[in-house]
Amino acid sequence: MFTGLVETTGIILSRKMTGDAGKITVEPHKPFTGLEAGESIAVNGACLTLEQGMNGGPLTFHVMRETFSRTNLGSLPFGSAVNMERALAANGRLGGHIVAGHVDATAKILSLHQHNSDMELEIELPEGLREYFVDKGSITVDGISLTLEAVSETSFRIGLIPTTWRETAIHTRKPGDIVNLETDLIGKYVVSYLSRINRKQSSSVTMEMLAGAGFL
Repeated sequence: MFTGLVETTGIILSRKMTGDAGKITVEPHKPFTGLEAGESIAVNGACLTLEQGMNGGPLTFHVMRETFSRTNLGSLPFGSAVNMERALAANGRLGGHIVAGHVDATAKILSLHQHNSDMELEIELPEGLREYFVDKGSITVDGISLTLEAVSETSFRIGLIPTTWRETAIHTRKPGDIVNLETDLIGKYVVSYLSRINRKQSSSVTMEMLAGAGFL
């Protein structure tokens, strides 16, 4: 489990596929300490398994083909910046929100504007995910825990404070770039629960159902 609070950024050095699995090597800007083989690190929000680099230097991760195809890790050019976060320790602080490290979809950045000292991003809303998006709810974008400022049927808007903009890889992105999205884990369970109890009445969860159950 992760929190969506980026610990450091890194640079993609290499990527290789062999059969149904592959490897990706990332050079973190700030070294992690006490790493062990097999531990989980979120790279741009995707939970990856560490294979090499426990003693410093570049980190090499084992990656399934599906991870490369379902996230932007399979398409980002070498040299691209990525966000990195170690899995939350049992005695750690949950400063963002609960993040599983399982990317739901990728989406395109539609626009990027400065608003006073903050930055505002509009990102397309992938088909099939609308029911998981709630005004002022949580969303993970490239591994960053963020708050939804506005949601429409086709896009959503988020704001980034100067520290988040400066200290994460998001400041290297531009309109047209692809980012990883993970919707709120608690929201997924709520939608799943309501879908089951309303299956006889409706084939999908509606915003009216969520409001009627007191979740909105």
